[in-house]
Amino acid sequence: MSQRRRRSLALLTSGVLALPLLAGCGAGDEGGPAAAGPDIAATARDMIADGGVLRWAVDDLPDTLNVFQADADATTTRIAGAVLPQLFTLDDKGRPTANPDFLEKAQIVEREPKQVVVYKLHQQAVWSDGREIGAPDFVSQWRALSGKDSAYWTARNAGYERIEKIERGRNDLEVRVTFAKPYTDWRSLFSPLYPKQVTGTPDAFNEGARGTLKVTAGPFTLGAIDKKTGTAALTRNPRWWGRPAKLDSLVLTAVPRAERAKALAAGTVDLAEVDRATSDRITQARRDATRSPGEAGAQAVEATPESEALRGYTVRRSLEPAYTQLALNGASGPLADERVRRAVARAIDRRELAEIVLKPLGLPVRPVGSHLALAGQRAYADNSDALGGQDTKAAQALLADAGWRRGGVLTPPETGAKAGPEADQQTDGQADQQTDGQAEKQAEQPAGSQGDRRNTAGPGTGNDGLYIVGQEDQRNGDVRAAALERGLPGFRPAFAPAEGSTLPQVAAAYAVEQRQALLAQAAALAARTGRAPADEGADEGADEAAADADAAGDAKAPGPVGGQQPENAPAATSGASASASPAPAPAQPPRTSGNMLAKDGKALSLRFVLPSGPGSESLRTVGERISQMLRKVGVATELTKVADESFFKDHIASGQYDLALYSWPATAYPATDARPIFAKPEPAADGSLLVEQNYTRVGTDHIDQLFDQAVAELDEEASRDLMRKADARIWAAAGSIPLYQRPELVAAKPAVANAGAFGLATPRFQDIGWKKAPQGREPGSTEGKEKNR
Repeated sequence: MSQRRRRSLALLTSGVLALPLLAGCGAGDEGGPAAAGPDIAATARDMIADGGVLRWAVDDLPDTLNVFQADADATTTRIAGAVLPQLFTLDDKGRPTANPDFLEKAQIVEREPKQVVVYKLHQQAVWSDGREIGAPDFVSQWRALSGKDSAYWTARNAGYERIEKIERGRNDLEVRVTFAKPYTDWRSLFSPLYPKQVTGTPDAFNEGARGTLKVTAGPFTLGAIDKKTGTAALTRNPRWWGRPAKLDSLVLTAVPRAERAKALAAGTVDLAEVDRATSDRITQARRDATRSPGEAGAQAVEATPESEALRGYTVRRSLEPAYTQLALNGASGPLADERVRRAVARAIDRRELAEIVLKPLGLPVRPVGSHLALAGQRAYADNSDALGGQDTKAAQALLADAGWRRGGVLTPPETGAKAGPEADQQTDGQADQQTDGQAEKQAEQPAGSQGDRRNTAGPGTGNDGLYIVGQEDQRNGDVRAAALERGLPGFRPAFAPAEGSTLPQVAAAYAVEQRQALLAQAAALAARTGRAPADEGADEGADEAAADADAAGDAKAPGPVGGQQPENAPAATSGASASASPAPAPAQPPRTSGNMLAKDGKALSLRFVLPSGPGSESLRTVGERISQMLRKVGVATELTKVADESFFKDHIASGQYDLALYSWPATAYPATDARPIFAKPEPAADGSLLVEQNYTRVGTDHIDQLFDQAVAELDEEASRDLMRKADARIWAAAGSIPLYQRPELVAAKPAVANAGAFGLATPRFQDIGWKKAPQGREPGSTEGKEKNR
């Protein structure tokens, strides 16, 4: 799958693989060093055994082998990388270079009047059927992806629509591409390159490459795809002209993320990306195995079958070519105001959030400073100063300027109403607002019931469910909550305390007001019964106490119910009213937001949507910490945990959120690939909003113009400079706040060479294998050994 296709999988909790990047020719070290290099047990080829089988875990078998179709996935990408031409590959910093296995040279040879690029192909490059790779394959792919023929079911055509013609060069090894419009990201095209048998007709393109690839050109060929066993076998290509693959076979094995630990313990895979929990189990198992009984602090640890098996793996660590961001939905509600978005961004400490995720893993802590590139890529520059760093006072000033005040009056019954697009959809997604442990207990409770909405465990515990920070914890200035905390469960004042008053002062004032009301009621009763209240001597206290008691009863039950007189009410005399009219209750002052912010009768409360599935624990911990940071500036957040399968479709893409955490893959072609992510939404004819992939709904005309200029600029440094300017504008708009580069954790057998956590680098599939075993022992996994015998 191309980098353009994989943007649709940015999501969220799934892994994202490396993408081709824009090659630059500028001097110096633009972009600086990569935040973390590959961890792949790099081994020289002469130290790797010939033969063997490696079983590599993938999430699922692909629905299609055509990376340009909408349902292509990460496994599609992995297969294409091993069996099809990749004209550019990446080094350790994610900087591309021409792949010498396919290209001798690729360059712009003319800029005026039109851009012309010439590809000079490797002299021995052939398809698996023996035909030379050449211009006919380029022409077929261009026609399929140009967007001119709707019969081709393509998911994205970016770049191909700018081509005017493709023709043979001076010989069969040259391909000459002429562009109708200048295109800085020309290197993004034709990777991977499919044979004309796949792209030549709509039927072949749409259906022919979904389940098989009959013609390939890479170090491996595609063997059997077995849906029953969940495996796709890649076998060494006998027609490969480059250095031969070290492995006999590379078997991609479908293992869901939640079952990776079980598969590793069973020994059914040799290489698998894992989550932190599985990584920790492997690390602990290896640590226990190396402890001696007499070691200081060591405790007797009884080995289990699982721990014994997990000791046979090591964890390789790097940072993925993807970053996690805080998305702020600017379509409506408080976040439609740029000042509020900027305040939210400046209230959070990005370094602290990066430390939560990366420091425990031993990975470098470095907040991402760009939306359009990662550290190491030439387009990278830290433009976060366009927004500013964490500053509580600045955040508070922005919120005040936007009209949000502490202690604001709240309009009933909308107190605590959702903000943003959720304002009129109070029940949306409530069925998903539960923890795994709460789900069974709440199965018969109505959605939104109050009994299930307290997060008693507190942030960072993985307690899923609905939790309104600053409101549901009753710390928003509600005097009743303060009274309950101080042992006054029956104290329910009908007025708000004056600013700066203490609880004893509030209680005393309330007692005086109650006493005056009770005395007035006693006087009225005395007038009706002819009994004057005592005013002197010892009787005064007794009579007053009796009056207070009577009035207190009236306060609890202001009037007769069903014609019944209260037991302690005096009998009415003839001519007197049959029932006493209660004294008017004290006026109920309006409820305020207390220490939280409010405006126009509504509290500033943002719906924060997070995935609830396994593997998303770190996202939830980060989300809870962000909520705590926002509360300090008076912003309440409603944490809503939703099922993974509905997180993107039902919430992010549809705009049903205020805040969310999800990830975008890095791209080397920001002028092309990042534009749909940050393009200004446009209204459609039916009144809806066309957002492309800009799920924050935040964009400006100026940002769009910078992208348009950059994509047509053939001076690569000038194009990158335009992208840096666009990135600064994106920061200033505060719709997306990059937080940290995602960790990449891969469990591998120690003997696996040149594979693991690749970081920004492209795998060299032909170099992956098993380190030579000492004393003549056979290499490879158990399966590989059996096949080699």
